[in-house]
Amino acid sequence: MTTIFGRRARLLGTALGTLTLLSACAVGPDYERPSAAVPSAYKEGGVTPVAFAPPPVPRDDGWRPATPGQAEAGPWWTVFDDPVLDGLMRRVEVDNQSLKAAEAAYRQAKALSDQARSSFFPILSVSGGADRAGTVGSGNRSTSGTGISRSGTPVTTYDAGLGASWAPDLWGRIRRSVESNDANLQASAADLAAARLSAQAQLATAYVQFRVADERKALLERAIAAYRQSLEIARNRHAVGTATLADVFTAETQVRSTESQLVALGVQRAQFEHAMAVLVGQAPAAFALAPAPLTAAVPAIPPGVPSALLERRPDIAAAERQMAQANAQIGIAESAWYPDVVLSGSLTNSATILPKLLQAPTALWAVGAQVAQTLFDGGTRTAEVELRRAVFDQSVAQYRQTVLTAFQEVEDQLAAQRILAQQAAVQDDAVRLAREAERLTLNQYRAGTLPYSSVLTAQTAALSDEESALSVRQSRLLAAVSLLQALGGTPPSF
Repeated sequence: MTTIFGRRARLLGTALGTLTLLSACAVGPDYERPSAAVPSAYKEGGVTPVAFAPPPVPRDDGWRPATPGQAEAGPWWTVFDDPVLDGLMRRVEVDNQSLKAAEAAYRQAKALSDQARSSFFPILSVSGGADRAGTVGSGNRSTSGTGISRSGTPVTTYDAGLGASWAPDLWGRIRRSVESNDANLQASAADLAAARLSAQAQLATAYVQFRVADERKALLERAIAAYRQSLEIARNRHAVGTATLADVFTAETQVRSTESQLVALGVQRAQFEHAMAVLVGQAPAAFALAPAPLTAAVPAIPPGVPSALLERRPDIAAAERQMAQANAQIGIAESAWYPDVVLSGSLTNSATILPKLLQAPTALWAVGAQVAQTLFDGGTRTAEVELRRAVFDQSVAQYRQTVLTAFQEVEDQLAAQRILAQQAAVQDDAVRLAREAERLTLNQYRAGTLPYSSVLTAQTAALSDEESALSVRQSRLLAAVSLLQALGGTPPSF
């Protein structure tokens, strides 16, 4: 007896060892991250400050692996030094509904990853039941069937069973599935980071535009006050006969026209306020910000080395993980060429007395294995493998395009910052000259040496130049927000 059990144990050990060796194989290509074209420096970036230099580049070609979640965006908006904006950003993190949806998508991906990993383990099941059976009528029927006594008295029968099944991962299908779902989980984490960065950038953009509307409102109010003084001068000169009634009407028209611009500005301000309300997860009716001056200065943002962008941008990280997922899907498709093996076992017993259910010598056991292999499918498996290879090639092209687009966005905003800074210097000079021309023209009109049309021209030009200067400042601040977003959220300590 001992010898028989010993032989069985050796055979079982040999079988399990063989399965273990087979399980060490995984069909399909192992993932190697494809390269992407990365410049050694930004065309528009100038010299990168040493303080912002990232860790040394591990490869001679300047390319760094994009590891999802390796680089944190940080509170990049603090470079604008605005406490109100800081408070709004904290509310985005908690209450933004698009961000909540992205977080729920991440949890879905995590559940799918856990579900795929559970396929490594066997399935155990237990069953039990009770049946009561007897004959119909009062006769003394004799039967030899289980569950009914020969006297016809009903009998209760109890049964219990234990079952197990396991599909060993001989060809790596489960491992490739886990690999695919893990990559999808990492891509979902990158998507969540991208959604967070996008919501923050949208809020910062709306906030800047909102504050610029407040600045434009203050600018128009100052212009209206100056125009009313000019109107008063025109009225006084008309009263003493040194100006025509046309001067009065022209001055009053200028006042009313500028007041109309001030009223129309309320539409834009309200829309920016409503946009911020939605971004912080509130109904516009329950959200309001008091008018305040635009105190944010245009920050100097060093872009760093281009290779760091592959780690900083969440969309690049997501695209890279999607390549890994597509690569694993090739292995899953190729595993269909190999047979499926399922090992199973069961132990069942029945008794008429419950305490003897686990003691009865009539217990039945069974072990077995099933092997299934598709012999002909009309080319379905071949087509599936080709499909998955094509999907992988597509994901590689999309990854490289995402990288190129990221560099384009950074270069665009670096160029915008450089050119807008030059424009701001020229425009500020134009504002200074326009204000001086307005002052001199108004003084000459008081002295009666110039007509009011000259005053109107000078004041209109001064207001136009001041509005242009404010627009340039807005463009520079928005370019700074866009650059920070394009860099993946630069930390404030650069």
